[in-house]
Amino acid sequence: MTTTLSKVLTATALLALFGCSEPAPKNKSQLIESQPAVDLKNVHQLIETLASDEFLGRGPLTEGETLTINYLADKYQQLGLTGAYKGEFLQPVTMAKLTPDQNMTLKVGDLSFTAGSDFTARTQQINETINVSDSEVVFVGYGINAPEYNWNDFADIDVTGKTIVVLVNDPGFATQDQNLFTGNAMTYYGRWTYKYEEGARQGAKAVFIVHETAPAAYPWSVVESSNTGSKYTLIDDEKNISDIPVMGWIDEQAANDIFAQAGLDYQTEKAKALSPDFKATPLNAKANLTLNSEISQAQSHNVVAQLTGSEQPDEYIVIGAHWDHFGTKQTNEAVKIYNGAVDNASGSAATVEIARILSKIHQQTPFKRSIIFANFTAEETGLIGSQQFATGDIVPTKQMVALLNIDGMNVLDGVDYILQYGKGMSEMENYLADAAKAQGRHVKMDPRPQNGLFFRSDHFSLAKQGVPSLLFMSLGDTDPDYIAHKYHKETDDYSPQWSLGGVKQDIELIVDIATKLANNGDWPAWQADSDFKKKRQQERP
Repeated sequence: MTTTLSKVLTATALLALFGCSEPAPKNKSQLIESQPAVDLKNVHQLIETLASDEFLGRGPLTEGETLTINYLADKYQQLGLTGAYKGEFLQPVTMAKLTPDQNMTLKVGDLSFTAGSDFTARTQQINETINVSDSEVVFVGYGINAPEYNWNDFADIDVTGKTIVVLVNDPGFATQDQNLFTGNAMTYYGRWTYKYEEGARQGAKAVFIVHETAPAAYPWSVVESSNTGSKYTLIDDEKNISDIPVMGWIDEQAANDIFAQAGLDYQTEKAKALSPDFKATPLNAKANLTLNSEISQAQSHNVVAQLTGSEQPDEYIVIGAHWDHFGTKQTNEAVKIYNGAVDNASGSAATVEIARILSKIHQQTPFKRSIIFANFTAEETGLIGSQQFATGDIVPTKQMVALLNIDGMNVLDGVDYILQYGKGMSEMENYLADAAKAQGRHVKMDPRPQNGLFFRSDHFSLAKQGVPSLLFMSLGDTDPDYIAHKYHKETDDYSPQWSLGGVKQDIELIVDIATKLANNGDWPAWQADSDFKKKRQQERP
């Protein structure tokens, strides 16, 4: 451990700032025989340590972060890797913590709504007070501008300075029509993050998404808990002024009332929004809201390590996983520790084990390209660490060949399939299919495509910058009890009884894909028309 590393992230200073599966195939792997074997004892130890109570749930900007990042950096250093950030293993990630004051009221015409129960509002702008004053309210359907689908809900209307009301998800999900967007499978246009981004591009003052449980894939309680407390964001040179000033949700009853006040029926207007000929509808009311936020700043860190290529050292394969979880929460009974053993101590442990295997291969026959191992901070609060990584302050994204992102592994027995998230997205899917076939496995499509998981983990930060990516995730797929009783709960704990058969399979598969990409000179391309494809074509014409 370097002196710089040992001094970073003083815990006290930070604390002062913020407060049922199929049977596995029998030995069908056709991977290179000389490939070092996966050391499951090592993986067990890594997960057990990262998910121990001592690490305090690995909350960013806490003592748990200090322990976690130093532990991971030490492991990479012991393997003989070099620091990828200016020779260091820790990449600074400066974040703002914003806490919206819940003593606020949203007024729409003659209607008044209560924060938390009727609506939520927050901001990512570094601005302690944002006033929405007499802002015209307009219904813009799904709030989508998608030329590749011949769809533009903002055609023939200027929403500059206005408050727009939008529907969650996209028309494909609403109709289940495979010929409309991608049917049941959510596109990025259906994600709430897109709604705010497009609203900002259109110049709106505020965006309120109408919550409905089925298209959102979660109840109002999740919206309320996720948007009424503290959130984190990166900070740009202009204090995030290009972000939408007010990011909001309203519940369905509030939407019904707003539409009724305008002499309209919400369900009828929602149905009209399913047509590409939909026209935005003024709701004949003005919105008023004062959003006050408490704002502070502190520095978190990504852990980044590197194997340097022998022939194309400026071309990079990235293997990543987020190290963070939810830390601790004080209850009336005791302090609860959210250890996040599967999500994502398992993924962080896997990156270290993959680094061990690849470094041994590299010592025998150096890879032509470089490989970066990245453990991202603050994934659980908005993909913040990977967003910082995607800014290019370590490596420009145009030099990144692909990202292999691990977010929750199958810690139980091996299975005869590998899950694929997204369909027809990029040529990385071919690498996945080939590597799975070499193991005697087959590709199984995401069983819950309507949840849009492709857009909800760290690889997406890179995808938005044009980097083709694969997501390796098995949250609950082999454990029916996981989502209901362990996911994002204090019961996501390590068990020495885990066989780690699935972890072994996926580590071998990731090593196979990484080894190929590190030597074959290929630049996998995007297949589906999208902003991701356009971005890569702009950077690598």
